[in-house]
Amino acid sequence: MEKIRQLIINPGSTSTKIAVFDNEELIFEKTLRHQTEELSVYDKISDQYEFRMNIILDALKENNIELSSLSAVVGRGGLLKPIEGGTYGINDKMLEDLKIGFLGEHASNLGGMIAHSISQKLNIPSFIVDPVVVDELDDIARISGHPNFERVSIFHALNQKAVARRCAKELGKEYNELNFIVVHLGGGISVGAHKMGRVADVNNALDGDGPFSPERSGGLPINAVVKACFSGKYTKEQIGKMIKGNGGLSAYLNTNDAKKVSEMAEAGDKKAKLVYDAMAYQVAKSIGECAVVLDGKVDGIVITGGIAYDKDFVKFISDKVSFISKVYVYPGEDELLALAQGGIRVLKGEEEAKIYE
Repeated sequence: MEKIRQLIINPGSTSTKIAVFDNEELIFEKTLRHQTEELSVYDKISDQYEFRMNIILDALKENNIELSSLSAVVGRGGLLKPIEGGTYGINDKMLEDLKIGFLGEHASNLGGMIAHSISQKLNIPSFIVDPVVVDELDDIARISGHPNFERVSIFHALNQKAVARRCAKELGKEYNELNFIVVHLGGGISVGAHKMGRVADVNNALDGDGPFSPERSGGLPINAVVKACFSGKYTKEQIGKMIKGNGGLSAYLNTNDAKKVSEMAEAGDKKAKLVYDAMAYQVAKSIGECAVVLDGKVDGIVITGGIAYDKDFVKFISDKVSFISKVYVYPGEDELLALAQGGIRVLKGEEEAKIYE
């Protein structure tokens, strides 16, 4: 097989992860840390792009990675307008929306900007793959119960789709031939109904839908939230933190470390056990909802993310949902490989790069 060498760029708030893959083989990986003082001089996240790009280029040079050896550059997709899943060629319209932060400012917006800039110098393609704004919801799934509050799709699209493709391959099928329920267990938790390659329904894992997680509240009793908002006890920011940041395990047990909570439960802490079990219980309920979305025709339940390393947590879920379908577990998340695989599929001609409009 012809060697496809790609540079992968995944920017976070205070670091930038980079990797170089030959086909799917990792040959170089580094996390570039950025001090708060270094970033504070920039008014907007998009202003950091040249600073971060130069650090990436220096790291490649130091590690003898020749830019001329690259076939493509792939960046993490940012907060673009809602789009269907897939690999997208980076174009001027995308760069414009990444720069202005179409759905908000986030470090991931830099991924596409840096990838494009490096690729232009080398005259090679640049891509993004399955950003968090992937939106493939059925129309019926958008209806919430009030026209002012439409349900939106924000979830761990990159990892969910990558593990679904991996599971399909191991079953000897194509991703778009099967129905999966995919669960991402991390700081946020998303549960998606993948219908023949399209995520027909999924909870908004960012801020206020679905199961609670280590730091997010998930779906709360709405009237109680309304009363809290108008009680005079809390600011808008404090309510926002209850929903995202200081919700879930963090609110109940003063830690967002799921491993620590698991250890507390094992050591006999009854409250920790109840809350941890409740998180698994809510995940199982969401899997049941997705089974309904798929009309009970489920080829597999796929569990991934960091908390999937906890066998007891996964067993709690599996015991409740295994009557629906077989459970497949892929612990952790490998975003860098998932980004590389998205580029490979296009470069090998297995799929066409989509156009952002």
